[in-house]
Amino acid sequence: MAIAARRDLSLSTLLTLGRVSNLPTVWTNVVAGTVLAGGAWQSGRVVVVLLAASLFYLGGMYLNDYFDRAIDARERPGRPIPAGDVSAGVVAAIGSGLLAAGVAVLMPTGFAATVIGLALVGLIVAYDRFHKNNPVSPIIMGACRMLVYLAAAAAVTGDVPGSVVGAGLALLAYVAGLTYAARQESLDRVGNLWPLLVLSVPMFLAMPALAGELWAVSIYLLLIGWTAFAVYQLARRPAPGAVPRAVGALIAGISLVDAALMASVGAVVPALIAVAGFGATIVLQKFIAGT
Repeated sequence: MAIAARRDLSLSTLLTLGRVSNLPTVWTNVVAGTVLAGGAWQSGRVVVVLLAASLFYLGGMYLNDYFDRAIDARERPGRPIPAGDVSAGVVAAIGSGLLAAGVAVLMPTGFAATVIGLALVGLIVAYDRFHKNNPVSPIIMGACRMLVYLAAAAAVTGDVPGSVVGAGLALLAYVAGLTYAARQESLDRVGNLWPLLVLSVPMFLAMPALAGELWAVSIYLLLIGWTAFAVYQLARRPAPGAVPRAVGALIAGISLVDAALMASVGAVVPALIAVAGFGATIVLQKFIAGT
């Protein structure tokens, strides 16, 4: 495997490794998990969970590049490790440190949240290490996002009500669907389209938004329209690169899932914040690749 000579580590390399353009979707997951548990999304504990979840996400992204370095050398030689921008050892060390820091940050919020955080770390490492050609890897990735909901609920309210578990399962389904598509991104095509049906699961759970005010209905319809647009790109591939663009769109749509679920319980301000997170992800993906 040919690796270019390493250059000085730059901020651009660090941001690319972390795929930081998708961080707003992690933040809206935290807000949604808090709101759906009946917690105060403005509380100081939410800030703690936001930091911990960001560390978990970044650590997972770094380790993803570490474990995929050989495949990236063949399929995506422009990624930082095969391009020689950073050594594999440094990436592994940073990724592991970020995951450990996430657990340490979460510990003061309570035993339940800490245990969920440890479970999240375990799933992140399992996904990064074994996701290639693993038929259950989309479910594992979805479970990682579900655990962000659960960790936020436990940290802020001390409890994980059934409503949060149900919402988390809906989020798991959506993320599993987009992860299935992302696994075939390098081929710029998607084989079977039927697994994408799981993208619709949050829409069923968030249907009470349709009985709400105009803002709630608008958010719900935005989720449906945006997801339909992405699926069209996956199915028809109207132009080269349609699959990567659709995957990026679905990742941004995670925040719309959060927004719709919060709209279904009438939480107007946090739902609109989640819509802003969706917009921020779309903008940031123009500068830093989200996949």
